[in-house]
Amino acid sequence: MRSASILFAFFGLAAATASAQDPVKVASKQCKVAFENEYVRVLHWTLSPGGKVPMHEHPALVSVSLSGAKTRFTAPDGKTTESESGARQATWSEPETHSSEDLSGKPGEVIQVELKKKPTPAMTTIAASEDSVKVDPKHYKVEFQNDRVRVLRIRYAPNEKSVMHVHPANVAVFFDQGKATFTLPDGKTIAADTKPGQVQWGDKEKHLPQNTGAKPFELILVELR
Repeated sequence: MRSASILFAFFGLAAATASAQDPVKVASKQCKVAFENEYVRVLHWTLSPGGKVPMHEHPALVSVSLSGAKTRFTAPDGKTTESESGARQATWSEPETHSSEDLSGKPGEVIQVELKKKPTPAMTTIAASEDSVKVDPKHYKVEFQNDRVRVLRIRYAPNEKSVMHVHPANVAVFFDQGKATFTLPDGKTIAADTKPGQVQWGDKEKHLPQNTGAKPFELILVELR
């Protein structure tokens, strides 16, 4: 019985430690869950000048800086690194445990797309002939890609439209206030309004987008692989 009690206590401590390192728990004022499903958890960080975040951990993720940031990260062994990102920049991070401190001296916002369960091939496989980057390179550019994600930067001028194409399951991070319509293969259209910092999950879909607003708009699309 004593061994069992020690074992239960050990696992209870481990679970508590893991929970304590969740950034949503240790930095509840700065870090909010914007969206979550079985494949991703999307975090919205609101950073203050000189703000510090206690030790926490992340799985592999994509960060999208809405306003630019300069940050010092401290690993559990005390090693420090500094990272600087520009506004609207997307970056990749492997799983990591660290504390952080803002060095920019100004408020900032960051969206982080944490990767969870790997999606099924049915959610991610698309034909080359329907790949947005291949059929519409004017509007769709690859920022980076690896075995988990392909990250696209999408830009549309006012009233510009694309051609019919397919996206795998994805998370969109919008930078601008705007309006768009999506025409589906059956001719049905869906209208959408966007705003800065908005995040949106998208299932695999075939569509033809058009910017129906009077201003350009830009977004980052994190396609799952």
